Amino acid sequence: MSDIRTFDYVIVGAGSAGSILANRLSEDPKVSVLVLEAGGSEKNMFVEMPAAFIKLINDPRFNWCFATQPAQSVNGRAIHFPRGKALGGSSAINGHLYVRGQSRDYDTWAQLGNRGWSYDDVLPYFKRSEYRPGGDADVRGQDGPLHVSDIHEKHPLCEAFIQGAHELGIPFDPDYNKGTQDGVSYYQRTIRNGRRWSAAHAFLRPAMQRPNVTVVTGAVVSEITFDGTRATGLRYRHHGRLMQVTASREVVLSAGTIASPQLLQLSGIGPGELLRDIGVNVRHELAGVGEGFQDHYAVRVAARVKNHLTLNERARGLRLGWEVAKWMTSGKGLLAFSPAHVATFLKSMPHLDTPDLQFIFTPASYAEGQIGALQPFPGMTTGTWQMRPESKGYVRAQSADPHVAPLIQPNYLAAETDQRALVAGIQMCRRFLATDALKPYFDGETLPGVNIRNDDEILDYARSGGATVYHAVSSCRMGSDPMAVVDDQLRVKGLQSLRVIDASVMPTMPSANTNAATMMIAEKGVDLLKATAKL
Repeated sequence: MSDIRTFDYVIVGAGSAGSILANRLSEDPKVSVLVLEAGGSEKNMFVEMPAAFIKLINDPRFNWCFATQPAQSVNGRAIHFPRGKALGGSSAINGHLYVRGQSRDYDTWAQLGNRGWSYDDVLPYFKRSEYRPGGDADVRGQDGPLHVSDIHEKHPLCEAFIQGAHELGIPFDPDYNKGTQDGVSYYQRTIRNGRRWSAAHAFLRPAMQRPNVTVVTGAVVSEITFDGTRATGLRYRHHGRLMQVTASREVVLSAGTIASPQLLQLSGIGPGELLRDIGVNVRHELAGVGEGFQDHYAVRVAARVKNHLTLNERARGLRLGWEVAKWMTSGKGLLAFSPAHVATFLKSMPHLDTPDLQFIFTPASYAEGQIGALQPFPGMTTGTWQMRPESKGYVRAQSADPHVAPLIQPNYLAAETDQRALVAGIQMCRRFLATDALKPYFDGETLPGVNIRNDDEILDYARSGGATVYHAVSSCRMGSDPMAVVDDQLRVKGLQSLRVIDASVMPTMPSANTNAATMMIAEKGVDLLKATAKL
């Protein structure tokens, strides 16, 4: 084993949370920070290119390419489960969409006993990250590192979709990130000048220019080290060598909803029976580690298009060559698009207080059963998911070897409430595509197809054809109940100098894509760490 180096803070994971922690903590030149990342560099043209999201979704260079455990609730399927494997983490491979959620999401966190996590408490942290000049300064950030941009080209099919939503009585919402969601909007994206603007671009790369920040890629952490109940550092492998590092202040897990609980379990922290089953000595029994895991589950409705060019045709042949040249010279065109263009937030049932369904629309369509493959004819797609699912699952290490992927079981559609909401969402997708505004372009439904009509058939289609929306949360949940893993200061319960600061701590699923909330958690986590250091 090499000489043991010491840093003030040792952070596991250079994703959305870890990048922010490294940046903000190292603003003090007297504080030393080490970031250990199991993946590699994010510097690649396909990472930079927004539309190349569909290529990254199964590229093992940048993606761990996990799979969920088969589940009867999705007709026995194992589902491809992407997770980022590079600096920037999943923000290096995600679909760019910036969605904060509803104020009630965070008020619920506070009502569950998490002091300091209400919407009013966390709004300043959303704003601190964000660069969105021209937005309402009361709710939007004006000078943060994270660029949040609007779509650069409004496709005629998108405009027709929005007009059709108006026909259905759905208002246009100029900003769904103001704390409420109700209506149709264009999605806001973490894209700058036509290029992906990940957490690595916004936070980590600037921090890496400082002498007090060390980032090690290809570092697979195997164990947290302890002196009694105090975390002292980490052991990890780097290029085949066993390394050890110590943290004079704190060890922070920001490895994400899959890897953070796995690392706790490999370090002897978690459900005792599970740890014994995988041959790990129980250091600190904590029943909730890995339990309560949630994710969004989306289903598509697609149609052929007539009388207009869609992205399907622009992505082939000579047209694609022109689009590549346009993107390289101006940062515009097809390759600067995020995969979803238009957002809609609606209630699945009238009696609900706030929307529980999120929709996407894009002037493109994808081959059934193939990841990221556009269909060879003009098409358009709308999709939906239940924003606050009740179905819960787990993340459980299946070996003491950190290289062995854990068992991932979201239990999609296990809860009847989720089933009802998703069926209502699919029916709404069909209504969107049948509006008068889209009628000149609609040339027949391709998914699920006209033979799928009643609720039972629609639910079976949802079970067979749905997939993850890559929004994994809650496997190291914050709270005061027996299954909570961290307290409202993000400290692992019963231990010292060890925190989890990433999406895994979310007490409940926000009504949103989760990257924005993850960055907010990291911004707040920085202040929690600094407050402890002052003491």
